[in-house]
Amino acid sequence: MSGRRFAALTAGFVSVAASIGLAVVAPAAAAPGCKVDYAVPSQWGGGFTANVSVTNLGERVDGWRLTWRWPSGQQVTQAWNATVTSSGADVTAVNAGYNGVIEPNAKVSFGFNASWSGTNTAPQSFALNGVTCTGEPGTPPTTTTTTTTTTGNPVPGDAMAQVAAMQPGWNLGNTLDSTGGDETSWGNPRVTEALLDNVKAQGFKSIRVPVTWGQHQGADHVIEAAYLNRVKEVVGWALADGFQVMINIHHDSWQWISAMPSDRTGVLTRYNAIWTQLATAFKDSPGKLVFESVNEPQFTGSSGDAQSAQLLHELNASFRDIVRRSGGNNASRLLVLPTLHTSSDQARLDELATSIRGFDDPNLIATVHYYGYWPFSVNVAGGTRYDATAQKDLTDSFDRVYNTFVARGVPVILGEYGLLGFDRHTGTIEQGEKLKFFEHLGYYARTKKITTMLWDNGQHLGRTSFQWSDPELAAQFKSSWTTRSGTASTDQVFSARSSAITAKTITLNTNGTTFTGLRQGTTELVRGNDYTVSGDQLTLTAAAMTRLSGSRAYGTNAVLTAHFSAGVPWRINLITHDVPLLSNATGTTGAFSIPTTFRGDLLATMEAKYADGSNAGPHNWTSFKEFDRAFAPNYTSGVTTLTPEFFAEVNDNARVTLTFHYWSGATVTYYVTRSGSAVTGSS
Repeated sequence: MSGRRFAALTAGFVSVAASIGLAVVAPAAAAPGCKVDYAVPSQWGGGFTANVSVTNLGERVDGWRLTWRWPSGQQVTQAWNATVTSSGADVTAVNAGYNGVIEPNAKVSFGFNASWSGTNTAPQSFALNGVTCTGEPGTPPTTTTTTTTTTGNPVPGDAMAQVAAMQPGWNLGNTLDSTGGDETSWGNPRVTEALLDNVKAQGFKSIRVPVTWGQHQGADHVIEAAYLNRVKEVVGWALADGFQVMINIHHDSWQWISAMPSDRTGVLTRYNAIWTQLATAFKDSPGKLVFESVNEPQFTGSSGDAQSAQLLHELNASFRDIVRRSGGNNASRLLVLPTLHTSSDQARLDELATSIRGFDDPNLIATVHYYGYWPFSVNVAGGTRYDATAQKDLTDSFDRVYNTFVARGVPVILGEYGLLGFDRHTGTIEQGEKLKFFEHLGYYARTKKITTMLWDNGQHLGRTSFQWSDPELAAQFKSSWTTRSGTASTDQVFSARSSAITAKTITLNTNGTTFTGLRQGTTELVRGNDYTVSGDQLTLTAAAMTRLSGSRAYGTNAVLTAHFSAGVPWRINLITHDVPLLSNATGTTGAFSIPTTFRGDLLATMEAKYADGSNAGPHNWTSFKEFDRAFAPNYTSGVTTLTPEFFAEVNDNARVTLTFHYWSGATVTYYVTRSGSAVTGSS
């Protein structure tokens, strides 16, 4: 590509034009034609600001995607009025929720900040919704375009764009996938239109509706009419709300499909019966309805991965064949195929990639799930922090998915993501560490063009209150859909009450943003007096620590927020503490709690060892036990509980040394001995 270099603090325009196809979710095809104006009003050493305007020279566009390629290695760091993602030199800008429509002869604009090195050559070619620019009203392209039919059903070539338009997504978990008598059997209320309206208001573009069918099938495998109609009702509400919707076969995977190695014919017959009925029931539904063959496939008693892969291939092939042959909009409906266990291990990805190549179907999507690096995800084996190991697990996983599928034209949906510890309590993972995980996941998925669907079984968005149980977490992952947020090495700054107050330093993780200031509420702290910044080191002065700590009561004395040039602020709690005090106790293996005076400190993890140094309790490959599974603090009641699960794997009459690790860095030793069902503990 040719181009010119922009001098510092100069502006330039490049006008180019595009023959334009309609975006995936458009109600009708649009005539081609557009013009793109690209301007750089400001540039400085290593960075610049660009403004982009797109003028529609054809018919109405509903949903747009502008793409270009950087000629000089530039990288977008922040954007507004569009979601901008990069993969190497390739850049994609997708409309925000409020500016997706471009009327004929109307214009839409967005901007971004970006980095550059060496030269800052402007892009000389743009494409709108996949068609290269020409500058004038054009003629419809003769090649496959990203247009849709009036029913909204996809045609070949739409898969990547439609999946991009599904970002971000939300799971209606533990509801229609419940294995009891109805959708309330796992504790969630019946789905209402109001719930879906509120999910839409949160910015989600797609909903995954997991459904477990087995308990609603008769002996002839016919699905109960009332249940199928209920699923159709919920799906209809979601489609009417403008969502793209994904339905599947969910917990059937472990309930009866897993028996396929020993009952191949029976399982396949039952599986085919479900999809035959679903394909018929939904064949005239619009293309915004997507089918997923099976959730988290697994096979009990298989001879190994090779047989399991073959069985999954049979299920996926049968699913695809049934849906395609059923006619209607199913002939080109997007179909989602999982890897074995929805794993992102390379071998599992390769197995699915082989299947997809063999199917030779342009409307297939790959799906995996991601719940983080396991020790961090459940807080076991000392995995208390979202550290370099946990971060590498995520980037390696998404890199493999991108290289195997996205880079080769197969879109990917991250059908579920979260942290496994959330199934018990969202406090299993320390707040700041969980925020860093969600910030990084949202950002990195964007860079790899992976559509994400948050797993929510009711622990996040209240099903009747419509309020987030953790608004700070919700703000973080919602921000990650479009930009990066600055974080820090910790969200907790501890000062021991038994010692004199000193200055405290934490490390800022700017994540490509710029630190702009520190506040307490709406009050701006004074740089130089209250804090200093040297490189990535933020230091709170002793004078500020003294003022902000007040009377130095145990616990959080002040809450500060670090602000950055993009994203959400980073909360910093100033905490006064002393080493916790643990008291002697007696109890049973079914109910044992250690009286604990926490004195402002917070429990991070617990080690358990026998006198000979070997590991005690469950997960005996590590001394660090699983938070909330083997032990749990209760700060309100002032106790630390050891669970029946912990004592179930403790040797009788063998004293166990417990080491409690607190977030301040303090450690406390405690001893417990189990004798039958009786337990004694001492400090």
